[in-house]
Amino acid sequence: QVQLVESGGGLVQAGGSLRLSCAASGRTFRSYAMGWFRQAPGQERESVAVINGSGGTTYYEDSVKGRFTISRDNAKNTVYLQMNSLKPEDTAVYYCAAAWGPGGISMKTSYYNYWGQGTQVTVSS
Repeated sequence: QVQLVESGGGLVQAGGSLRLSCAASGRTFRSYAMGWFRQAPGQERESVAVINGSGGTTYYEDSVKGRFTISRDNAKNTVYLQMNSLKPEDTAVYYCAAAWGPGGISMKTSYYNYWGQGTQVTVSS
């Protein structure tokens, strides 16, 4: 069982930056693929960025490539999402997710079976 707690959301002007953090419980954090997902009102949850257990492989949704960076610190059981050049369309609740599998990685929400409670990101124009 993994428990995930996100932090770092807030209100920012367009063009600004935020860094989200997700702290995970447990002693086998490096065996989990981790992902950031987001859900805007009235829309389905979508993938943003994912990272495998070692941190050596990452994938990004097209609209955030070059602006967002996912990373992890396995010694601190934490995954991060650095968000730069934020746009109003980035406004959503951002969720952290985990999936067991030392070498696995996926952009599909169905791949992940542990989810955090979410943190609100609002970008004003």
